[in-house]
Amino acid sequence: MKKTIILMAAFLIAAAGHIQAQKIKGSDTVLPLAQKEAEAFMKKNKGSRITVTGGGSGVGISALIENTTDIAMASRKMKLSEKMKVGESGKTSVETVIAYDALAVIVNPTNAVSQLTREQLEGIFTGKIKNWKEVGGENMPIVVYGRESSSGTYDFFKEHVLNNKNYAPSVMSMPATGAIVQSVSQTKGAIGYVGLAYVEKNVKAIKVSFDKGKKYVAPSVATAKDKSYPIVRPLFFYYVTGSAKMVKPFVDFILSAEGQRIVELEGFITLK
Repeated sequence: MKKTIILMAAFLIAAAGHIQAQKIKGSDTVLPLAQKEAEAFMKKNKGSRITVTGGGSGVGISALIENTTDIAMASRKMKLSEKMKVGESGKTSVETVIAYDALAVIVNPTNAVSQLTREQLEGIFTGKIKNWKEVGGENMPIVVYGRESSSGTYDFFKEHVLNNKNYAPSVMSMPATGAIVQSVSQTKGAIGYVGLAYVEKNVKAIKVSFDKGKKYVAPSVATAKDKSYPIVRPLFFYYVTGSAKMVKPFVDFILSAEGQRIVELEGFITLK
């Protein structure tokens, strides 16, 4: 009996040695998609174990530089300074676009405002516009929510919507996208920005115009695909070439027809 137990223990230890454990960290936007993809991949590949955690694009890329994650999820491109840090350690990073995302501007459902121009959004998030009556709404202070500076969504929104102008000091930084959704749903005068997959019934996604009010378009998978919605961004996986053999099967799975079906089911935009 004792001999059998020892043999079984030895077998389990040997089997554990063959389990491929991967760590994925980073973008809060990519997080729910990566989790679903990992679940599907592990069902097909019993010898794989993948752990996925958020924290923001900057956090994920820092973890990649520090060699504490195998894949960094990002909702923005890696900065030159980050690429240089990877290079300093004698490594080369690999960039892969796994999906696209429409960035939605959300308000409280009780808000009468249902559309804003890019210029008005810039005014709101830089602090020049402080009351909803200035953009056709009721006399009510605007409560602005955003992400922390480590977030790729923070960077993307600043670059593409605010024309690289600084956020107002009054913008309340949230540690995660879900926190923005919750805050906007509970605050009558609130506004924020989230990935399309995070839009729920307890918030209202508004139409946006990037041509000074000639045409307003609502965020959706369809308007992102036909490029009529103006705030669409690629979502990235970053890894180093030395890890390619280990991580590539999972990356290839996401890029496959099956993986892209999950992209669509989760409310993101497929590559094709």
